[in-house]
Amino acid sequence: MSISVIEQAKIQAQVLVPLVKALHAELGEARANALVRRTLGDLYRRFGEEFWHAKSETNLAAAVSSALKTYARDDALAYDVIEQNQDVFAFDVKRCAYAEFYKALGEPELGFLLICTADFATAQGFGPDISLTRTQTIMQGADHCDFRYRRLPDGSNEREHE
Repeated sequence: MSISVIEQAKIQAQVLVPLVKALHAELGEARANALVRRTLGDLYRRFGEEFWHAKSETNLAAAVSSALKTYARDDALAYDVIEQNQDVFAFDVKRCAYAEFYKALGEPELGFLLICTADFATAQGFGPDISLTRTQTIMQGADHCDFRYRRLPDGSNEREHE
C-alpha cells in the first residue's frame, strides 16, 4: 500500500521545517519564502501537468475530485462539495489534518508556505483555462478553506487570492 499524502507531508516536515528556518536565518524571511515558493511551485506545477495529462478528463469536477480524494486519504480532510459540473468544482474543507499537524508543531505559517501554496501551483499545471480561487484557509486561522476551481471560457488563467 502506498503512503498517504498526509503521512508524506509529516515525513517531509522533518527536513523542510528546519531547512526553511535555516533559510530564514541566512536570507531573511521574505527572500527565503520567495525561494521556497518558487522552487516548490515549479515542482507542483509539473505535478499538476502530469496529473492533468494522465487523467485525460474533460470534466473539471471529476478530475479535481479525484485529486482531492488523494489528499483526503487517511481522514486527512473533511470537506463539503458546494458545486460540481463540467466547468466548476467548488468545495469547502471543514477539517484539515495538515493544518492540525503544523499547528501542533507551532508552525502554521510554515504549513501555509509548504502545504497551502502548493494548491495554486498545482492548479496552474492543469492548464491556462483552469482557475483556482481561495480566500481563506484553516492553516491561517479560518474556520474552513474555500476552494473554487473553474474553467475560464477565454483560456486566460487568472489567479486570485493566492
